[in-house]
Amino acid sequence: MSPSLGKIGIWRVATQLDAELAAEIEQLGYGTIWVGGSPPADLAVVEQLLDATREITVATGIVNIWSSPAEAVAESFHRIDAKHPGRFVLGIGAGHREMNTDYRKPYQALVDYLDVLDAAEVPKSQRVLAALGPKVLQLAHDRAAGAHPYLTTPEHTRSAREILGDALLAPEQKVVVDTDPERARATGRETVGMYLNLANYTRNLERHGYTAEDVTPPGSDRLIDALALHGTAEQIAEGIDAHLRAGADHVAVQVLGDPAPVYRALSEALQLR
Repeated sequence: MSPSLGKIGIWRVATQLDAELAAEIEQLGYGTIWVGGSPPADLAVVEQLLDATREITVATGIVNIWSSPAEAVAESFHRIDAKHPGRFVLGIGAGHREMNTDYRKPYQALVDYLDVLDAAEVPKSQRVLAALGPKVLQLAHDRAAGAHPYLTTPEHTRSAREILGDALLAPEQKVVVDTDPERARATGRETVGMYLNLANYTRNLERHGYTAEDVTPPGSDRLIDALALHGTAEQIAEGIDAHLRAGADHVAVQVLGDPAPVYRALSEALQLR
């Protein structure tokens, strides 16, 4: 059974998710809850969110392959999928060289991890890869249902679609509902700025039209405006739609700031219900 993600989902760090928010997100018409922040291998938070809802899909965005052993993750997958058939998508990724002391040959490590998932019969249709560059995007096409890129733009989405063909493409997009540009950019920089110290993100952004000056912390206004959309809910909805027009199947929306009122406003602007 292949899970349905819907067109729009939410992305939240695991520690910022709870049963009450999950139930409201489902009522608002979002299709998927993406659990960020490298949840541990027991995936207890995924099970809790599924227990609190009826139909919405829950996905990890992502499980870090260096900190969560594949065998343990596969056991957790089967436990959860048996309880909530077809509602869980396992997103995995290699994290960042700067944040993982064991980081070495990440592409081969991903391949090895997928080999273990295959042996444990975790279905290809229920797993996605954190993928930015062409090589891992191709791996996402070949060995998973598709890709879940993070910190990208519609330009990357368009390029990724060419590599992925008909495989799933579900980028993450940060948003700030605030019509004051300077204040909104300050909010965006609080989150985006820390990612500009990670080479895989800056290299990817430079591949897609941004300069070394743009990606130097704390990031140019042009870069922040793209990575953390701001404005009214209606203006942000147009920015989210740009990913869909560029070839995304689904967009995972990460709200910077108080999430509940923004997700309510975006649900109306995106006509999710």
